[in-house]
Amino acid sequence: MNFIFFSPNYPNYCTEFCFHLKERGVNVLGISDVDYYLLNEKLQYSLTEYIKVDRLENYDEVLRAVGYYTHKYGKIDRFESLNEHWLELDAHIRTDFNIFGTKLDFISNLKQKSKMEKFFKKSGVESIRSITKFDRAKAKKFIEKVGYPVIVKPNIGVGANMTYKIASESELEHFLHTKPSEVDFILQEHIDGVLQTYDGLVNKDGEIIFAASHEFPHSIMESVNSGNHFSYYCLKEVSGEIEAAGRKIIRTYGIKERFFHLEFFKSNRDGNIIALEVNMRPPGSWMTDAINYSYDIDIYELWANMVVNNQVEGPFVGKYYTGFASHKNNIPYTHGHEEIMQQYPHEIVHHFSIEDVQSQSRGNYAYQFRSKDFDEVKRIEAFIHAVKNRVEVYA
Repeated sequence: MNFIFFSPNYPNYCTEFCFHLKERGVNVLGISDVDYYLLNEKLQYSLTEYIKVDRLENYDEVLRAVGYYTHKYGKIDRFESLNEHWLELDAHIRTDFNIFGTKLDFISNLKQKSKMEKFFKKSGVESIRSITKFDRAKAKKFIEKVGYPVIVKPNIGVGANMTYKIASESELEHFLHTKPSEVDFILQEHIDGVLQTYDGLVNKDGEIIFAASHEFPHSIMESVNSGNHFSYYCLKEVSGEIEAAGRKIIRTYGIKERFFHLEFFKSNRDGNIIALEVNMRPPGSWMTDAINYSYDIDIYELWANMVVNNQVEGPFVGKYYTGFASHKNNIPYTHGHEEIMQQYPHEIVHHFSIEDVQSQSRGNYAYQFRSKDFDEVKRIEAFIHAVKNRVEVYA
């Protein structure tokens, strides 16, 4: 198998995907914009060959690199980045070289939030009400129906970039006067609820072969816009209602041989599951590692087995709840790194610095920790996020 991995050096976990492909006899052919000697040793070992381009956004450069690999190695079997930012480029290359996977004629359904809503309705899963291409009159009419607050975000976007909660007419007017004209925004109703995910793998036959679920006590939007903490929990089990909604959406999309990361709200008002958006790539913010810690598996190896052999051996049983909590440099935390490590030496399974490009939302330094007791995981998160001059209880 000839597998071109686009931008294999970023995000960092791409190294693990490349490594497990290599271990299964795949020719892993890299394309990125950094010098080869700057790649980590494990990634260098994993790549059969590597081409550096000046700019990843320069399609002609990427096209020539793929052409070179095709001439040297023959038919290219896969082209992947596993990165939301490059989904359209991935699809463009697959279309031009007739490579297996999502093509250009379908990619907008995975990137435009307004089109996702159509798939949610087709699947029979409740979704957030929204409008696009709105002016002042259309926005006010929509808000009359759903009420304040509302959420505004780019129709095509990743994470919480340019995502805001609008709670009044004055805030709406400010947004309308200051929003960049070149960005297509979507206006959504605000859901008072808990964000939960459905994450996993769907094989070449369209069968879901692994699934997990995460819960977010703090949203990324809050973390970015208010400087709040960021944390999440990987759950030991997928709830039946999330499982049912997730399977309906995956079946409706007809996606094959991919990671999936679906986001839902569980409404605090009535408990309904409401679809937010789909992402056909691995979950970010080290959630792949959280899955490994919760299930005692290697999700990177499972993915490689799925790609190479179209099979994964199960069943998979969650053993732990795994938490993620980060520190931001500008917040006066009660407990420093050494104290955190001394307090929870066995529960903390990983800790690390966060890349600058993600620090505004994720924080500057993060901890992952696990326990069979969900309350214990929540106590650890509270200990890490304790701020001076606040009264915190950990018992």
